[in-house]
Amino acid sequence: MGLLSDPSRRKVLTGLLTRLNTPICGMPVEWLVKAMQSRGLEVFTQSFSRKLPFPDENKERYMVRGTNVYGILRAPRAPRTEALVISAPCSPGDSNNQAVGLLLALAQYFRNQVYWAKDIIFLVNEHDLMGTQAWLEAYHHTNITGMEYSPLQGRAGSIQAALSLELSSDVITSLDLILEGLNGQLPNLDLANLFYAFCQKLGVLCTIQGKLQRNDWDTAEGYTHAAQTMMLMVLKQACGRSWGDHGLFLRYHIEAASVRGINSFRHYKTDAATIGRLLEGMVRKLNNLLERLHQSYFFYLLPSLSRFVSIGCYMLAFGLLVVILLLRGVTEAQQVSLPSGPGVLTVLTPVVISHLTGVALYLLPVHLQEMAVEHFPVSETEAVVLTAVAIYTAGLALPHNTQRLLSGEGTEQGWKVLKLTALLYLAVLLGCTALINFSLGFILAVTLVPITASMTPHMPKALSALVMVLLSPAFTVLYCVFIYQELIEAPVSVSEGWMLFLSVISQGILDHALYGSLVYPLLALFIYPCWLMFWNILFWS
Repeated sequence: MGLLSDPSRRKVLTGLLTRLNTPICGMPVEWLVKAMQSRGLEVFTQSFSRKLPFPDENKERYMVRGTNVYGILRAPRAPRTEALVISAPCSPGDSNNQAVGLLLALAQYFRNQVYWAKDIIFLVNEHDLMGTQAWLEAYHHTNITGMEYSPLQGRAGSIQAALSLELSSDVITSLDLILEGLNGQLPNLDLANLFYAFCQKLGVLCTIQGKLQRNDWDTAEGYTHAAQTMMLMVLKQACGRSWGDHGLFLRYHIEAASVRGINSFRHYKTDAATIGRLLEGMVRKLNNLLERLHQSYFFYLLPSLSRFVSIGCYMLAFGLLVVILLLRGVTEAQQVSLPSGPGVLTVLTPVVISHLTGVALYLLPVHLQEMAVEHFPVSETEAVVLTAVAIYTAGLALPHNTQRLLSGEGTEQGWKVLKLTALLYLAVLLGCTALINFSLGFILAVTLVPITASMTPHMPKALSALVMVLLSPAFTVLYCVFIYQELIEAPVSVSEGWMLFLSVISQGILDHALYGSLVYPLLALFIYPCWLMFWNILFWS
């Protein structure tokens, strides 16, 4: 039953994968078109291009042009109103040839079956996420990122679910399930349960965050392992980037996940036929859906694939942190009266200047890159990152500039009103952030709530300023970089961590421009200005 259940079919797939997994230089568009057509698919191509706001030095690209190839297997037993997607990114070299070969092998096998109730789209996308973004925007007739692409000539039904394949080695020892999508979105938990169930049935080693599941839950080692796994998920979700091609499908309410083959040099090996059986089983289950996945959770944290922490549990911890801000705000409200006349200007000025600084942090790094390159010996990417760091640092001088604009001294009532405003503002910001991306909201709450709730201008200036800086949004990102490297067992030195920190900044700006990630604008336009308001309170005269 299922894919290659008898030895003859296993031999067919093994031979096919051997022929398909030869090294490929770049995207072999014509070869892929012929290969899909020979398997009875309706084959189409889509070209796209995008000029990046500044060069991506991690992937060495600036002006990107590519082609997506996709084939549609029409459902023989349904009105063709719904579809499933199996995708495999094809990059220069042979980094994912095994996934492309497996995708074509599945297409050949699926073509001979008659039980499909949904169209199945086999997508091979170039330039990883950019190709996926171009295809999805064209499929849904949207253009939210400014990418140029040709319209799709062939379409299927409404996409219900998607699986992305990443097999970068000839030897696979385990399969890692990747769930984190753009802006911290997650697929329905049933999709993860489906993957885990088939791995258990077929005896395939499966991991989450690259970590195998332990059975000694009641021991200290078991708790530590589960906590590390869950912390990795929190950090990856908080960064807001898509950790696989599947992440962009989630924006269109399509339940999707990436399956990544890992070669960790264990004695256990998984062959391509077994992976094919697993994927066929998942697709057949999804093919039988009468409605979209919605019965399980959309908000969760996973310490392992067999256990989860629901939103009803982890939101309590976040709620307690936000309650501190609200209670502190109530206390401040009982001690202040609403300002009028010049008093309004006293409070309004630091609020406006703080947000203007945030606007500069959001807009100027990209717009001033050419000027910076002309006057300093730096590349475009270095100019963008260093300009962002310079504007962020210049914000520390804000209290002095504010005091000059006020043309006098601030009153005791003034800083209390400003603190009340900042406390309520921060509580609303964190609450809204947690609704979109819980992990990001929780990390910001842990670092910002304790110091901001206790901030007054009567605290020791030097010590308080040091603590404020060490708990600022930028240092929070820096800490997350080091913690992440420790959790993946790849610790870095201080200088290496700093370079990774700068890379994270450039990648955050690029992800916002290319895919619509909200983390950088959130930090620049809202969180950082709110932090500057408390910085003003500390230096209130």
